[in-house]
Amino acid sequence: MDFKFSDREELLRKTARDYAEKELPPRMEAMEETGEFPVELLPSMGAMGILGVITAPQYGGIGMGQLARIIVLEELGRVCPAIPMALQVHHMCTYAIGTWGNDEQKAKYLPRLAKGETMGVVAVTEPSGGSDVAGLQTTAKLEGDNYILNGRKCFITNSHTGDIWVVIARTGEGGKGLSAFIVEKDYPGAKTGRKENKVGLRGANTGELAFTNCEVPKENLLGQEGMGMSIAIRDIVECGRPGMTAVALGILNAVCEQAVKFANERSLYGKSISKLQAIQWYLAEIYSDLEISRLLAYRVGWMLDEKIDCAAESALAKQYACEAAARSARKAIEIHGSYGIMKEYPVQRLLRDALVTIPAGGTAEISKLVLARQALAVFGQG
Repeated sequence: MDFKFSDREELLRKTARDYAEKELPPRMEAMEETGEFPVELLPSMGAMGILGVITAPQYGGIGMGQLARIIVLEELGRVCPAIPMALQVHHMCTYAIGTWGNDEQKAKYLPRLAKGETMGVVAVTEPSGGSDVAGLQTTAKLEGDNYILNGRKCFITNSHTGDIWVVIARTGEGGKGLSAFIVEKDYPGAKTGRKENKVGLRGANTGELAFTNCEVPKENLLGQEGMGMSIAIRDIVECGRPGMTAVALGILNAVCEQAVKFANERSLYGKSISKLQAIQWYLAEIYSDLEISRLLAYRVGWMLDEKIDCAAESALAKQYACEAAARSARKAIEIHGSYGIMKEYPVQRLLRDALVTIPAGGTAEISKLVLARQALAVFGQG
């Protein structure tokens, strides 16, 4: 693996960082209060290529790949993690359509998503559970020229801001009886439900989608009937988990910056607390988690761009980085002392944001199951 980024990737990083530092801070207080994504930023994000970073140029994107996507999400997350949380699910939608869609579907939907006319949604999780994809209960029955969808999805990112939904529904029995559909928000029988009031990642709108005899044109079947399980799992592995890793990586960058800044500025016993060994140990642990997570994230992005299977590496990166973000934010609060639990200081928000990343995009327990299977496969052949 070559650890040197291309000139284009470095320019993308600088552009994303400059944009984040200029555009996101003035909107963060409103996001914390309302839980809403600042949709007025979508056109400028589209013009910069942020929304179409993994979308092919013929469909309005810049086609730079998954490593570039991780760089963008990391830089945005360093300032406001809720923004890349919303964008990484948007990218999951573009990835699903770009990978399994036909030419007509790509031409119809990808340019709109790349330009920022709306946001993309991927809807898998249901009230019955998210980890058990094979147990999904939303149904889709072909009647004439339409599939009729009935069911409910929950904990869906971009639920109330996205108009293009990739929905997994049941067309048959068992795990092989799932299919994927492109559903537009204004289709008859489709509606949004409740909005969730999350503890963190407040600017990434989250809520329910409901389908009551929802009419979806049969040409909006994504791939073929029975491919829903494969599409859902691959989209999560190849886009969702790397995206969540990048969100956590952004949080870790911010945590480390805030911890070092406060340690240098705060004085106790007549000297900066950064001179105290206990504080230095905390800083060392936070920095270690940051650098380990960065290596894991970049490796997955590189492997995906090289078309190397990385299901285990993706699970490891997601599970490690998200838990590292939470424990490092907790240590940063310790460094801040009583200031750490005051809303004027970012570390309390970073902890709340980090906690939300842990179940999102696949729980830590599911990641550990993937890693256990990998260990048994690699080392259990003797």
